[in-house]
Amino acid sequence: MSAQVNFTHLHLHTEYSLLDGMTRISALMKRCKELGMDSVAMTDHGVMYGAVEFYKAAKAEGIHPVIGCEVYATKGDMRDKTPMNSDYSHIVLLAENQTGYKNLIKLVSLANTEGFYYKPRVDYKLLSEYSEGLICLSACLGGDIPQYILKGDIKSADELALKLQKIYGKDNFFLELQDHNIPEQKEVNLVLIDMSKRLGIPLVATNDVHYMNKEDAEAQAIMLCIQTLKTVEDEDRMQFETDEFYLKSPEEMLALFPEVPEALENTYKIAHRCNVEFDFKNKHLPEFHLPEGWTNAYDYLEYRCYEGAKKRYGEKLSPEIKERLDYELHTIKSMGYVDYFLIVQDLKLYSESIGISVGPGRGSGASSVVAYTLGITAIDPIKYSLLFERFLNPERVSMPDIDLDFSDDRRQEVIDYIISKYGHDNVAMIVTHGRMKARAVIRDVGRALAIPYAVVDKVAKAVPAQLNITVKGALELNPQLRAMCEEDEQIAKLIDMSQKLEGLPRHASVHASGVVVTKEPISEYVPLSVTSDTVTTQYTMGLLEELGLLKIDVLGLRYISVIGETVKAVNKKYGKNIKLDEITFDDRDVFDSLCKGDCTGVFQLESGGMTSFFKELKPANIEDIIAGIALYRPGPMDQIPRYLENRRNPDNIKYTDDCLVPILNVSYGCMIYQEQVMQIVRDVAGYSYGRSDLVRRAMAKKKHDVMEKERFNFVNGIVDDNGNVTVSGAVRNGVSEQKANEIFDEMIKFAEYAFNKAHAASYAVVSYWTAYLRHYYFVDYMAALISSVAGSSDKVAEYIEYCRRQNVKVVNPDINKSSGEFVPNGNNIMFGLNALKNVGAQAVNEITKEREENGEYKSFTDFCKRAGKLSSNKRVVESLIKCGAFDSMGVKRSQLLAVFERVLETCHKLANSKNDMQISIFDMLDDVGDSYDEDIEVEYPDMEEYSMDILLKMEREIAGIYISGHPLDEYSKAIEGADTTARFSAINQALQDDESADTVDASEYDGLNVTMAGIITAVKQVQTKKKQLMRFATLEDKFGTIEVIAFPTQVEKYGELLTVDSTVVVEGKTSVKDEEGVKLIAEKITPLTKATVIMPQPQNDKIRSNEPAKKQNLYLRLTPKQSVEFSGTLSLILDKYEGDIPVTLCLVSDGQKTKYSRYAKGVKWCDALKKELEDLLLKQNVIIK
Repeated sequence: MSAQVNFTHLHLHTEYSLLDGMTRISALMKRCKELGMDSVAMTDHGVMYGAVEFYKAAKAEGIHPVIGCEVYATKGDMRDKTPMNSDYSHIVLLAENQTGYKNLIKLVSLANTEGFYYKPRVDYKLLSEYSEGLICLSACLGGDIPQYILKGDIKSADELALKLQKIYGKDNFFLELQDHNIPEQKEVNLVLIDMSKRLGIPLVATNDVHYMNKEDAEAQAIMLCIQTLKTVEDEDRMQFETDEFYLKSPEEMLALFPEVPEALENTYKIAHRCNVEFDFKNKHLPEFHLPEGWTNAYDYLEYRCYEGAKKRYGEKLSPEIKERLDYELHTIKSMGYVDYFLIVQDLKLYSESIGISVGPGRGSGASSVVAYTLGITAIDPIKYSLLFERFLNPERVSMPDIDLDFSDDRRQEVIDYIISKYGHDNVAMIVTHGRMKARAVIRDVGRALAIPYAVVDKVAKAVPAQLNITVKGALELNPQLRAMCEEDEQIAKLIDMSQKLEGLPRHASVHASGVVVTKEPISEYVPLSVTSDTVTTQYTMGLLEELGLLKIDVLGLRYISVIGETVKAVNKKYGKNIKLDEITFDDRDVFDSLCKGDCTGVFQLESGGMTSFFKELKPANIEDIIAGIALYRPGPMDQIPRYLENRRNPDNIKYTDDCLVPILNVSYGCMIYQEQVMQIVRDVAGYSYGRSDLVRRAMAKKKHDVMEKERFNFVNGIVDDNGNVTVSGAVRNGVSEQKANEIFDEMIKFAEYAFNKAHAASYAVVSYWTAYLRHYYFVDYMAALISSVAGSSDKVAEYIEYCRRQNVKVVNPDINKSSGEFVPNGNNIMFGLNALKNVGAQAVNEITKEREENGEYKSFTDFCKRAGKLSSNKRVVESLIKCGAFDSMGVKRSQLLAVFERVLETCHKLANSKNDMQISIFDMLDDVGDSYDEDIEVEYPDMEEYSMDILLKMEREIAGIYISGHPLDEYSKAIEGADTTARFSAINQALQDDESADTVDASEYDGLNVTMAGIITAVKQVQTKKKQLMRFATLEDKFGTIEVIAFPTQVEKYGELLTVDSTVVVEGKTSVKDEEGVKLIAEKITPLTKATVIMPQPQNDKIRSNEPAKKQNLYLRLTPKQSVEFSGTLSLILDKYEGDIPVTLCLVSDGQKTKYSRYAKGVKWCDALKKELEDLLLKQNVIIK
């Protein structure tokens, strides 16, 4: 602390004042120490997202934390959400003690859940009610007192100051001085100092800190542009008036307020009066309501486990099973989680009792025999070598985490049950924060700086597709990106500002699955807010667990809905009683289909890359599927060639030491699971499983200091002070020191990417279930699958085309047979009414209910007459006609469309006349019967049915796809060699997923030469800045759609073809925008005719591109060291692009003759292969000639 003045910042906005504050908590504490300050406060706008993180970071650096919030206050009633009461002002509250902290979270919670109107607001009544233990500051210029002063209303300012002093107490209310070189502040400060003297209210001096250093002002201004969707060129943008909103030193603050040093001293005194502690030791779990006759939760858990064990393993349990079960039960009891397991089991049992499908488990929870015997999970941990300590480690106290997948369309029912059982105030969803990742922040900053999109897009695409890649990491990895920065000042600034904002939270959202359940109301423990109309905690999942709160993962998984609907349909249709738990994983026919790469509609396996991998893998058992899921991810993919080779030739597998054989034999000598790392540490070096998990975590997180310490322990063991060997070490267990170090190096290499086998096994079970149901109940399964994607016309089209290839048609809906969902109809599938445009869920429910209660509709007029009692309007009936729902009535669609309005109107009148007798029958049409209960006779006009082209267009208009056929059917032979939109469905889906978007290398799909055939279904014409015309067209094939971009030159050449309903062939290059997916830049457009011939283009698992016209050879130059170091990666690349061009490896050694070696397989040459090889070996070492 400075010898001149004691000072603490009491008004500071961290990164959790979203897109406003950019003071990073992680760096704040170190900066405070550098400036000689031993304490600091956080006062984010209206929220407390960062409180726990702030507290932990401060404690870690020896800084005294002050927990506060700058709340929004309204003079009126906070619950009055009308324009007349939309005002709000600022007021700073600091928690002096635990009571103050509890009151603060109450205020913040109520402001967000009950007072939110533009901002989360409190009123003065609420401030008074929850004032105990809080210290209040009058805030910045946005506070009510400064506002009164600026208006010249000193009387009101005085009255409010005295009111706040009365609310908080004489020693707990302070007038706040600020000076950011803003004229209004200087004016207000003079009055505040005078008020202090007149009213006896003490002063504090603060800086409204929004960023760490003065030079960060520009980056913060850009962040405000991102928040307000403005650019730095907009004159009306929101911006701070000066660059003085940074973390100033005590000396700088004293220089600003030399006349009132007591105002600075008061900040220090206040800070050290504030003592709030977070409790990380105690748990606050809800109690499970035991059934009648039981008084002890552990006894009941033990009973349920042993009863379940007999069902899972048979009446006589082996010693191994009993030992494992007793060990787990003892651990669960000692760690205090007995109620947790009973709560989760109850949740699953309830869901199944009301027909909600539940998955087999996921994540590390599948490692527990207790969970397995309780029926929570469906994977036997003993059989698949899943380690309990990976789930619950007695040597690392953490909350258990059992993830359950439920039918995605019924997930809310599960949450409602939790609320009904434990209380509305005791249950909430969990917040999560989307952060500005490398590519996204570049795009955000680029927009804010008004840099042309093409430039920003080029820079963003230069960021390698790696998990958790940073802008700095991208600069290190990509020399082209470095060159861009060096050559272009605009790009250099873009990168500089992006680095300053990267990683900051951008928005709050609801966690996909987390539900927190507490013993007392949640607002007793944590602040709440409303995110996307859902009440959420303001602390994230990990922090809630640290605070001892119970989190349950309730996930909605579409494929679980599909499985459940299929089983339900099959059981009803065939009188079966399929039980998923009883399906064995040894059906040869199911595995044969996967070996052929027939993975469409199979969970986790249907992407193009995974399909190709499985054709190579040729899975023969569930272990192969588990391994496939674990391997096909960034990082472990390097192991795929070695894994496949070892699997084909198990006799050639080489182990570093024989001690690894029993651990790695299941994965053919490859280390791919986290559990294998744990097993090696335990079996080879004698660690406990608990400690082995700690080592695994250290390796995965690259904690080098811990790893080096554990290397010694792994090799040599641990001897305590009494000479007792607590860890034997590899050497004592018969492994040489050299081999032990080699094994440890292998573990370090793979631990970062090793996959949780329990999670892979859980997913593999779902994969197998879907493959099994698809194989044996194809129509029922595909009907459920298509229903699950009814909102995506591209996905529906893809699955319908797949069904057609399997000789199963998806037929038009039938008003007497269809339901809301797609349903089996013999060996076909009937289109679901829910997927039709203009036919809402209410109309579908009423139509089907009327049919079930009063029989099938006898005719179109019978439907219209009965629909007169429903909510069906003209648009509903018109849509049903256009998609063929009345075809079975024997009347043409053209005839129905000619008369339906008149018939429907007549039927509505008849319904009304029957009800109130206000309309005479003579007011009706001449051809209408004289009784409402009789069928209405309609004379349909004598007219031809529409042409097939028109019928198909109407179907597409209503259903989003063609049903009766496809305009491209007549060109099937001609377009066999064309690229399809299905080629890009996986990449488009990945780019739209926030979680995976930054790990997808979109550049692999950019600039590819493709030829696509389809029908133009929409065209938008725009004018360029040069007053030229360009067009954006939607091209549709049998699998989906793609946007075609035609620049002015192409519009001039091919404008006549770029019209709606044209069937065309488009040749061009792909263009990938991260946010919008793959588009096609047109270069040449020709009419599609039956005489068209499209040559098939070479393809791999992800892309297609043109092969060289001549027969060529590929030569790759490597040093002997590179040939070893890059062998796995190189094999993966070459195998991925398998083709006919021979590959020769040239081993170049200094002073020695070059050695040539022919690679076992050829390749298909393309730009993507060229790029991968040059990235690995450098351009000069890749020669094609």
